[in-house]
Amino acid sequence: MVTFLSGGTGTPKLLAGADAVFLPEATTVVGNTGDDVVLGGHLVCPDVDTVLFLDGGVLDRETWWGIDTDTAETHDELHRLAERAGLAGGPRYLPDSAQTGGREIGRWRRFSGVAEFMHIGDRDRAVHVTRTSLLDEGHSLTEVTATLADAFGLDRTLVPMSDDPVATLIHTPDGVQHFQEWWVANGGDPAIERVEFRGREEATTTPAVDAALSEPVVIGPSNPVTSIGPMRAVSGFESALERTPVVAVSPFVGEEVFSGPAGTLMTATGYEASTAGVADAYPFADAFVLDEDDPTTLDRPTVRTDTRIDDDADAERVARAVDEALEVVA
Repeated sequence: MVTFLSGGTGTPKLLAGADAVFLPEATTVVGNTGDDVVLGGHLVCPDVDTVLFLDGGVLDRETWWGIDTDTAETHDELHRLAERAGLAGGPRYLPDSAQTGGREIGRWRRFSGVAEFMHIGDRDRAVHVTRTSLLDEGHSLTEVTATLADAFGLDRTLVPMSDDPVATLIHTPDGVQHFQEWWVANGGDPAIERVEFRGREEATTTPAVDAALSEPVVIGPSNPVTSIGPMRAVSGFESALERTPVVAVSPFVGEEVFSGPAGTLMTATGYEASTAGVADAYPFADAFVLDEDDPTTLDRPTVRTDTRIDDDADAERVARAVDEALEVVA
């Protein structure tokens, strides 16, 4: 049994070629929910859904977001309607009183659906409608995720990091922005003053997460701050990582990041934007998988390979290096 911590695109790309190394039936994926937003009344779980769609065989693997060949009639009509009505586009936060009132899935991540700022396909939207409706019926996010996983025919077990809402918020000179506003709507602007995981004090792990973290853990080449950070912020999560073997794949080659805002976020949160910084951010990691061209020397066991993942064959190669590292620390 092995557990992967997944957020963004780094770990899903690794999972795409991992089946030959780690049997799906013996694999659990814990998905980050710090990026989740309530958009137009529907809970969108981007990092959970990337794994859901990947393992369900429908992921758009050009964007690593949404469903392949999905239409977007509802999304397009929302924008046409807003333009005709003279309504400004998003991101449009709901009032403060609505952020934590009503549904408990809020926690300062609720946006109006007027001219929605995130592109949501039609089939993709059906998942969010179903998820939110099942939550409204009284099911937990863990239970709802399991139901959706069954619908998509997953062999891997997929669980959210918590049933409690945690919101990744970016504090900037222009005010506080939800991560999706900062990254999707504003392209990573303005500058970051600090990162907050709002709701962390109340959030706890679930029995499903506790069981997953009792097994050896793999952290793929995901963003250490906004993909893995929200999980570590949940009460009990990091202490569990300290008690189990953990192997991490660096999303850097030296000081060069493969993709996304990881470098900017590492610097903003006090870490060096490098593999050495990742090692500092992961004191609980027992071993690392590094690129063969990475000049970094760490004080923990390392296995080296070409860590760039452009296709499933690349992913399988990195997964084999992960397996080798797990054997070292088992």
